[in-house]
Amino acid sequence: MGKLEGKVAVITGGNSGIGLATAKEFSEQGAHVVISGRDRRTLDEAAREIGGDVLAVRADASSLAEIDELFAAVKEKFGKVDVTKE
Repeated sequence: MGKLEGKVAVITGGNSGIGLATAKEFSEQGAHVVISGRDRRTLDEAAREIGGDVLAVRADASSLAEIDELFAAVKEKFGKVDVTKE
């Protein structure tokens, strides 16, 4: 069992770079991972790369309305957030 087993982690910018690496690690540690980014294509690629129970939501972190939509999607699927990473 991983350190994050059963936790819900939201990672903005999880479609590339450090965010993607973090999402992979959190997933390997047992977390339900939610990634966000501005580009649907790279989000879909990242979700396939991460595998498992990942939710990929297109959202621009500079838009409060899109962040609200991101967390509404998280609430609908998982009901809570345990970990956030920007």
